[in-house]
Amino acid sequence: MTRLPTLMPLIALLAGIAGYSFSPTISAGKGMIVPVLAVIMLCMGLTLKLKDFRTVVNQPSALLTGLVLQFFLMPLLAWLISVGLGLSAALMAGMVLVGTAPGGTASNVLVYLSGGNVALSISMTTVSTIAAIFATPLLTAFYLHETVDVDQVGMLISIVQIVIVPVLLGTIVNTYKPQLIDPIRKWLPNLSVLTIAYAISVVVALNAGNLESIGIAVLAGVLLHNSIGLFGGYWLARVVGCDIQQARTIAIEVGTQNSGLSVALAIKHFTVMAALPGAIFSVTQNVLGACLASWWRFIQERQAPES
Repeated sequence: MTRLPTLMPLIALLAGIAGYSFSPTISAGKGMIVPVLAVIMLCMGLTLKLKDFRTVVNQPSALLTGLVLQFFLMPLLAWLISVGLGLSAALMAGMVLVGTAPGGTASNVLVYLSGGNVALSISMTTVSTIAAIFATPLLTAFYLHETVDVDQVGMLISIVQIVIVPVLLGTIVNTYKPQLIDPIRKWLPNLSVLTIAYAISVVVALNAGNLESIGIAVLAGVLLHNSIGLFGGYWLARVVGCDIQQARTIAIEVGTQNSGLSVALAIKHFTVMAALPGAIFSVTQNVLGACLASWWRFIQERQAPES
């Protein structure tokens, strides 16, 4: 069996380079992003059983911790970093929109590849998406003194199509007919890596024009926001009593945002410039998240024979 998950940072970087270098060709695959993400979610569902979700519901402290950090830490970081770096009003708006966005579906893949708690990750993504219907407009108004409308129905339909249905289907199959999955089970992580690499290349290709106009300040701001979200999410989760697996899951969930939503809201309610932080974040969260997931998976596999 090949070990593509351990090479995820390199693969993510190469996918990003390919997307940027061949953006006219690769961007044509935009319509395949949703089906590709659905395939990834199905793969993750095939590794879960219904009892995994019952555990999350019966022990909600980790879920609540993640949600509090999602909507407290990330918006606050976005505002502080923007003020500290002296970003323009448009760029600050874009940073705050990223910070107030719910968790992105890429987080579920990264948690899966890191060996984290996938059921907790999917639960956080789903609940944060629903909470964002109210939290995103309220937090945006608080930090920017602006009000934005969120497409509640569209967000719910997207999360159902991309996350809930494929994961539920895979989970049901793995719970009641696990023998059907056994022949391909060991290849599921590799398939997930290849599909997320494709998604990264398309995202970069679609944002190639914006990426060419990156300034040092906004790039530094996005990298700081993303990095502190990941590591702050981990350590704060540990401080409040979450175990290592839960903390790793929360870290990736907190540090991986629905940047596509932030870009859409920025363009609709602010300016094209305000969409730039979200476009950059869509790249950095996959590369940084992949590096962290790969490292944690390496540690887990090295410790496995000893346990």
